[in-house]
Amino acid sequence: MTTAQAARVATTGRGETRETEEPVLEHDVFAQLCPSRAVFAELADKWSMLILMSLVTCGPQRFSELQRGVGGVSRKMLTQSLRTLERSGLVLRTVFPETPPRVVYDLLPLGRELAGLLEPLGRWTELRTGQMLAAREEFDAAHAPDGP
Repeated sequence: MTTAQAARVATTGRGETRETEEPVLEHDVFAQLCPSRAVFAELADKWSMLILMSLVTCGPQRFSELQRGVGGVSRKMLTQSLRTLERSGLVLRTVFPETPPRVVYDLLPLGRELAGLLEPLGRWTELRTGQMLAAREEFDAAHAPDGP
């Protein structure tokens, strides 16, 4: 059994231990010098997350389709984000030998897995935005310089 396949032993509040299904992690995003921190930061970029969500929702897309689907992203940022996602093994860029060449972006299995995790976050955000905006207004009113 490899380290990644080994079960983690968790300690309960009463000092007992139990086995969990979680693999032993080789990286720690909270550690300042761990390479997973840089990977996490790249993935947490708003454009990367939106691109992945667009690809999982709408399927394979051309560059212009992605740009329209991810409103507000510039050509430069879309290009940079796609290259980062491609380099990280999340997105596949396929060039079809046509005139003019047709380029399509799609998710690789790792990207599909991550996008599946992002979908509920996107839905939750859409559902709860009204509440969060109301909370912000309430907070701002309570903390205004001339407020209570």
